Amino acid sequence: MDKLLAMKTFVQIVERGSLTAAAEALDKSLPSVVRMLATLESSLDARLLNRTTRRMTLTDEGRHYLARCRQILADIEEAELELSAQQSEPSGHLNVTAPIMFGKMHVAPAITTFIQQHQRVGVDLQLLDRPVNLIEEGIDVAIRIDHLDDSSMIAKPVGEIRKVICASPGYLKKAGRPKRPEELSGHNCVRFTGLTAGTCWSFVEQGKPISIQINGAFGCNQVSATIDACVEGQGIGMFLCYQVDSLVKAGKLKILLPEFESPPMPVNIVYSHAKLISTRVRVFVEWMAQRLRQELENNKT
Repeated sequence: MDKLLAMKTFVQIVERGSLTAAAEALDKSLPSVVRMLATLESSLDARLLNRTTRRMTLTDEGRHYLARCRQILADIEEAELELSAQQSEPSGHLNVTAPIMFGKMHVAPAITTFIQQHQRVGVDLQLLDRPVNLIEEGIDVAIRIDHLDDSSMIAKPVGEIRKVICASPGYLKKAGRPKRPEELSGHNCVRFTGLTAGTCWSFVEQGKPISIQINGAFGCNQVSATIDACVEGQGIGMFLCYQVDSLVKAGKLKILLPEFESPPMPVNIVYSHAKLISTRVRVFVEWMAQRLRQELENNKT
């Protein structure tokens, strides 16, 4: 058995999500891919994948082996690139993920420019407002807006984003402008459930965190719909500043209680341990970091 080919096959099966898709990507027949996986599992004396007619999931052994396979294959690719002229020009494919609205506004346009400058690199961008396991889902680079707790990843800080409270001038004229967080309990609050769980909003007063129970008739997991409701005067909403920046500048929304805002949320570019990264990942991360730092600095609300 060609162990490197077996590793590559296993990685492709996981990243493509099926044996059939892996066979197509590798230009192999489906039976040969099935045999390769079976032979690999037999040689390791371990099951790497649990397979049913409907889905396929990694076992604990498979998850660990997948990480090692990716490391080995990335190291081989890096060694080959160091011995070729390709080292100066990245090539290959990248899987990238980012939050939906931030990705539309900042990441997707940046990627378009990147692949125009590096025409040997292809990028698939997934816009998702949910946590993503980079290893299990085959993601090379993630842009995350939040505090990170995964120590196995490398995080490159690119800026911070405020969490702001805002409402339309029409709503404030009708309901009054709150002067303290406690007053929000008497207001109709529009809940973007993708940002805050439940009905508590967090603030800080004199360095101490405080939590305010809010009430509201409308909540939604899509930020654009929630922002529209605020613009139409439905109530007060909590958003990340980039989500409402243009509306604030246009006067359609007013920021409230800035002196009580909780600390800003960090924006990081996240990728696996530095030893594992290929030239294309390294070049992309450095390029994207510079681009996002500049944009976040220029678009402070």
